[in-house]
Amino acid sequence: MAKGLFQERNGGLVMKGEKILITGGAGFIGSNFVRKMLKKQPDSQIIVLDALTYAGNKNNLKDLIDKITFVHGDIRNRKDVEKSIKGCSKIVHFAAETHVDRSISDPTPFLSTNILGTGVLLDMARKHNIEKFLHISTDEVYGSIKNKNGKFTEEDIFRPNNPYSVSKASGDLLVRAFHKTYDLPVVIVRPSNNYGPYQHPEKLIPLFITNLLKGKKVPLYGDGSNVRDWLFVEDCCEAILTVLYKGKTGEAYNISGECEKINLEVTKIILKLLSKFEDMIEFVEDRKGHDFRYALSNDKIRKIGWSPKILFDKGIRKTVDWYKKNSWWWKPLIG
Repeated sequence: MAKGLFQERNGGLVMKGEKILITGGAGFIGSNFVRKMLKKQPDSQIIVLDALTYAGNKNNLKDLIDKITFVHGDIRNRKDVEKSIKGCSKIVHFAAETHVDRSISDPTPFLSTNILGTGVLLDMARKHNIEKFLHISTDEVYGSIKNKNGKFTEEDIFRPNNPYSVSKASGDLLVRAFHKTYDLPVVIVRPSNNYGPYQHPEKLIPLFITNLLKGKKVPLYGDGSNVRDWLFVEDCCEAILTVLYKGKTGEAYNISGECEKINLEVTKIILKLLSKFEDMIEFVEDRKGHDFRYALSNDKIRKIGWSPKILFDKGIRKTVDWYKKNSWWWKPLIG
């Protein structure tokens, strides 16, 4: 990393501040990334652009709100983007519709936000000569991997299997096209399944934790044998920050927790941490088009200095403890 990016503070080196636009910064990973940025770069001018849909929650930024500039707006609206982007050197693009079940029920918001919204943002980034555009994608663009020991690399072709993953794959291709056509300096990250504080309780881990805290059973798809690669959100944010400053323009980087577990195993771990028994599991009809297994290779991102640090046992304990202590945050979200 260039020496010019650092300055002295408290006897050590920290990165100099700059003005950065973070879309979707009131969401789960986005708000955790804002927190990480301000810790690593306290002089940064952070602009958060968020539409505050059901998954965007200003309470995610409650302790940071006086340290950032918040813009309530939509990435599909050029005026909202114009207002937010002025003077920014970099964009970290989290804003997206992300829940697979919702995409199956109604694909339209996913296609609109994840494709058209990304297109508007890319076009405005080109207009404003952004120095780096970092697009947050997902492991789901690759589809389900059939080789039980195999892992997807960044060069594997896309085989998305639901409207959400199709919309994210389309966003990836738009980002690539703006790099190839307009020489826009872009990078893409494709994380595996994140978990941790501030995740909306529609997703598996927070849904199961909050259900059990309320004394309700947990709905597990099929027989619970689907495999996911779990990544603690703090590790993910550290990876994104690494790619933002050290990633090569035009490249994509997988971010894997290197922690594959079947959903039933994850469920049993949560039950044990909350002193519950397996009779609290309710097996339900499997999701349509349910991908069986995701697995990513970390070889490429390891070459620029990142690897996962937080083991699942530690991360899941921290997550359960957070939801136990912060019912004020999640109870209004589930009624």
